[in-house]
Amino acid sequence: MDIKQLRYFIALAEELQVTSAAQRLHMSQPPLSQQLKLMEEELGVSLFIRSGRHLELTAPGKTLYEHALTITRLLEEAKEEVKESGLGLRGKLSIGINTLSDERLPVVLSAFRQLYPKVTFKIQQNETNTLTKLIKDKALDLAIVRLPVSLEDFDHVILGAEPLFFVKGAGDEKFDKVTYDCIAKHPLVLPSTEGLGLYHLILDQFHSRGLSPAIIGECSDIGMLVELVASGFGASILPRTSVNRYANHRIRVIPIDGPDVTSSSAIIWLKQHYLSKAAQKLIDLIAGRLLP
Repeated sequence: MDIKQLRYFIALAEELQVTSAAQRLHMSQPPLSQQLKLMEEELGVSLFIRSGRHLELTAPGKTLYEHALTITRLLEEAKEEVKESGLGLRGKLSIGINTLSDERLPVVLSAFRQLYPKVTFKIQQNETNTLTKLIKDKALDLAIVRLPVSLEDFDHVILGAEPLFFVKGAGDEKFDKVTYDCIAKHPLVLPSTEGLGLYHLILDQFHSRGLSPAIIGECSDIGMLVELVASGFGASILPRTSVNRYANHRIRVIPIDGPDVTSSSAIIWLKQHYLSKAAQKLIDLIAGRLLP
C-alpha cells in the first residue's frame, strides 16, 4: 500500500461515494474501484460497507482513515519543512476574517510581513458560518471567527472576551450608560443574521429580562450597519473592537449598564489537517498580540 492509495482511500472515506471521490481525484471510477479492491485484498478486511452507490466505513476502515490522515499529514509536513529550511519561510496563506474581527489585526499582519516577507496572503471577509464551511472545505488555512460557534471540527485559540456597547447616531440624546430596558425601546439593526452566535447572544440579553426588542433589520456588513446607525436608520449593539474600527463614523458609543455581557473571538483551523509553518507562526503572533 503506497501514499497514492492512501490518498485515494481518504477521498473515498470523506466522500462516501465512488463517483464523488473520483471527481475529487480527477480520475475515472473503474481505476479507483480497482485500487480499493487491491487495498482490501492486501489488508484482508473490508474497508467499506456498500449500499447501492453509497459507502459506509467499517471499523477497520475507520482505523485506516485515522492512520492515513496522520501519514499524509506527516508527509506534507516533511515536504514543507524541507522547502522552508532551504528557502526560508514562504508560501501563501489563505485567511478568513469575520466582519466583526479585531481592529488590531492589520497591525499584526503588517508585523508578520516584516518578519516573513516571502509569505503572501489571500484574505477573505465573511460571516462566521461561511468561514467555518470554507475551512472544512480546505479553501482557507485558518480564520478569525466570532463566538459562540461549534468548535468540534476545529483546533482553536480563544482570543478573549470583550464587552458589548449600544451604538446610535451622534446627534441623538446623550446617555452616560443605558440599560437593556431602554435599548428595547429603540429600533435596532442587529449585526449578522439569525442563526449565528452573536445574534442569539444579543437576543438572549433581552429575553432573559422579559423584553422584546424592536428589531427592524439585520446586517452582516458591519461597515454598512454603522453607516445605517450614523444616518439615523436605527441603533445597534456591537462588540468593543467593532465600534473601535468605526469611531469616527458619526456614531455615539454608550456602555450598557448591568452585569457585563461579553463577546469572544477565536482563531480556528481544521483538526487533523496539515498546517504550514507560516500558518503556525501567524497563529502564534496573533495570539501573542491579541490575547488580553
